[in-house]
Formats: sequence, C-alpha cells, structure tokens
Amino acid sequence: MLKYVIKRLLTMFLTIFVILCITFLIMHAIPGGPYSQGKRLPEEIQQALNEKYHLNDPLYKQFVDYLVRVIHFDLGPSFKYEGMTVNDLIAEGFPTSATLGLLSMLFTLLVSIPLGILAALRHGKWQDTFVSVVTTFGVTIPSFVVATLLEYFLAFRLRWFPIYGVSEWKGYILPMIALSGYSMAFITRLTRSSLMEVMRSDYIRTARVKGLSESQIVLRHGLRNSLIPVITVLGPTLAGLLMGSFVVEKIFALPGMGRFFVQSITNRDYTAIMGFTLFYAVILIVLVFLVDIVYCIIDPRIQLED
Repeated sequence: MLKYVIKRLLTMFLTIFVILCITFLIMHAIPGGPYSQGKRLPEEIQQALNEKYHLNDPLYKQFVDYLVRVIHFDLGPSFKYEGMTVNDLIAEGFPTSATLGLLSMLFTLLVSIPLGILAALRHGKWQDTFVSVVTTFGVTIPSFVVATLLEYFLAFRLRWFPIYGVSEWKGYILPMIALSGYSMAFITRLTRSSLMEVMRSDYIRTARVKGLSESQIVLRHGLRNSLIPVITVLGPTLAGLLMGSFVVEKIFALPGMGRFFVQSITNRDYTAIMGFTLFYAVILIVLVFLVDIVYCIIDPRIQLED
C-alpha cells in the first residue's frame, strides 16, 4: 500500500510538471502579450512593464523563474489586476465556486442515485421510460440554456429567486440546478446500467434463493457493487463542479473564479491563465487519487498493486 501511494505521488508530481510545461509553452507561443490588447499603451510604458515583469527575459529564464515560484506556492502577479496576485484571485473566487460545486455534487448524488435505482428496478416500465426521457434532456441541453431559462422564468418572471449574486442562500439554488444537470443525468444512467448488470449476477440469484428480501439484496449486495463505476467518475465530476461553470457563473453574476478566468483569457493574462489551469489540474489529480483509495473501502476485493 505504501509503495503504491509513493508511486502515485511521484506520478502526480510528474503529471503536474508536464501540464505546467505545456501550458507555459502554449501561452508564450501565441502571438501578442498582456499589454498588446485593448487600448494600446505607449512604447515606453510597454517596455517598462515588460522589464518590471521580466517578459523580455529569455524564455528558459522565464520558465525557471516561474517554476521556482510555483514550488514556493507563488503563482505570480496578475498582469491585468493591479496589485493582485494569482493567489489572491483564487482565494477570492474559489470559495464561491467551491460552495456552488459542493452543493451541485450533493444535489446530483441525492437525485441521480435514487433515480438510477428506480429505473433499474422498474426496467421496461413507465418509471424507467420517464427517467430515460429526463436524463436525455439533461445530457443534451447545455447548462447555459438551462441557466438562462431558470433565470428568466423562476427569477425574473416569478421572482422566486434572486436574479444574480449570492447575497442570500437562495442565490445558489438556480446555479446549482443548472450546473448539475449534465452530471445528474450521466450518473443516473450510469447507476441504472450498472445496477441492472449487477442484479443479473450469480450471487444475486444465490441471495434470492437464500430467502433474503429484495430490499436487502438491493442495498447490501447490488447497490454497493454497482456504485464502483459511479465512484470512478465522481473524481473528475467533482473537480469540474468545484471549479464551477464559467458560463453559469457569468449568467448569474456569481463572484467565483469564472469571471477571473474569462477576463484573463480576454486580456492575455499569462500568469492567471497558467495559475488557474494548474490549480484545476491539481484538484483533478488529487481527487482521482482519492477515488482509487475509496475503491478499497467500497469493495475489499480490490487491491492496490504496488
């Protein structure tokens, strides 16, 4: 177990390093710079800013300097938000995005798993058809369309929820529903198909022969094993929800990371784009690693190989 953890940690650091290299090279390969967009500054001011942020240094020196800062958990200054660092932008925006993401994940699990179980146990009946229709809409309709409809009808027309912002707890409800739509539909379908496959297994037939009730069979034997594929996708899903949907955050004017990331791309803010990308990559890699550990808890038959 210890050897496996050490090996995975080394692999994680290597993956993060490769992502850092690729992001750095792509950002510097694109023509233009953070001070060549929008209103053009006088040449003298541009040169002074480039000297201040060492943008005139050789590319290898810029990379080494950036790598040293990252090792010290310093993602560098923002070129467009004066007086703020990328760490400041993340610290300001991530709590809102993380709160929205955790609420969306909780809502997704509370709705999708029961719906998936219902569809699997009522396979071929109207309940299964109803769930299939709902999940089809959830998969095919983009989150920004759902967000726009929810905002127009429930917030603007009916005044049930705030139109924008999260000054009160109700401000999270509509963004949560819009953000979790696709994940909820996908996990519902995955739970349904996985549980149907497990319920056809030999040990399920044996449990029925022993006289166990259907609820015991489903909860003790069927559901536990059918959740393994669901857990596989929870890591990437949670990472995506924690970072929030930039479009959904924009529609509801949420003070999350989305506004900073969109502005950073528009303004060619090198350090902000690289910092946000690296931050997301770390969250994704850590969550995938934790999913592997949870495998052993859910199913003791799964052993982590050294």
